[in-house]
Amino acid sequence: MKKIILGIGICTLALIGISASTNNPTSELTKDFAFGNPEISSINSLSFGPDGILFVGDSKNASIYALDTKDVEKIDKSEGIDMGEFDAKVAAALGTTADKIKINDMAVNPISKKIYFAINSMDGTPVLLSLSNGNFENISLKAIGYSQVELENAIAEDAKDKRGRPQRIWSISDIKYHKGKVLVSGLSNKEFASTFRSIPFPFKTVQDQASLEIWHAAHGQYETHAPIKTFDVITMDNTEYLMASYTCTPLVLFPMSDLKDGVHTKGRTVAELGAGNSPLDMISYEKEGKKYFLMANTNRPVMRLDYEDIANFKETITDTVSEFGVATGVPYDNLPMPYVFQMDTLDSENVVYVQRTASGEMVLRSRPTKWM
Repeated sequence: MKKIILGIGICTLALIGISASTNNPTSELTKDFAFGNPEISSINSLSFGPDGILFVGDSKNASIYALDTKDVEKIDKSEGIDMGEFDAKVAAALGTTADKIKINDMAVNPISKKIYFAINSMDGTPVLLSLSNGNFENISLKAIGYSQVELENAIAEDAKDKRGRPQRIWSISDIKYHKGKVLVSGLSNKEFASTFRSIPFPFKTVQDQASLEIWHAAHGQYETHAPIKTFDVITMDNTEYLMASYTCTPLVLFPMSDLKDGVHTKGRTVAELGAGNSPLDMISYEKEGKKYFLMANTNRPVMRLDYEDIANFKETITDTVSEFGVATGVPYDNLPMPYVFQMDTLDSENVVYVQRTASGEMVLRSRPTKWM
């Protein structure tokens, strides 16, 4: 990587081997990490856990990596963010142009409030960048503390769907750290391919794998091969549920207690949010003592769902929604935020998102939750 001065508003891109730092002590969770090159082949998903540990989903290798960022300096509130021509500035920092990169995912370190980006270059090389106070840092993926676990029964590298589209990329569709486990959605090589994994961390040889079935109202059928695209964990009536969103766009609840190793689980469809769309990101936030969920989409504006509406919806949708784009079940609001494709919680009062504006410009912005 080259060191480049980008101009006003963008600072220096520094190549940093973050795990070589000696300023941060090793935690109990990272004490057994290896140090070196984890040989990550792709970065599809990012999610932070405790102690500044960044979990990376690599679909090509069908593996989850835990990276020791040593990024543990606590900051309670982030500064506001409003960066125009974001893709061009990222590309320039890497010595290339915006048409030769793709931003695959974004995650905010809840400790430092630094934003991390998974970038894919045209030659397929994965790049991990962080952004703080206008400074881009290229996080070394060749000299870092790490731990790795390979997914069991991963979908084959040459697998294709009935339209001939490669499916290996969906071996990992989303990941989240929750109560000592890394939760992973995606596809397996099993008969019922849609899969949800629960992997204890620190990584061991154990990984629970449940197969999933949903009623897809827009398709008018039960499905077992479509992967969850994005998910969250929600608690209702003292019970934890996996809240999962799929392409075209059903919202489905699974009791977490039902997602056991080797068990085939049928979810409860609580909403059809409209065909012709695919969910991209899902986050939660609180406003005036109430909890809400935001969901970014490919072909619809950001949707806002009220926790109470979800908790109060006791029905199971089993009918077909035959009219294109029509929604049913749990209601939602469309926020005036179209073409948002990455989104995360920035701090207790703000979210951060990447958006393509009406003029075609890609921007990185923060927004107070009180205005959402």
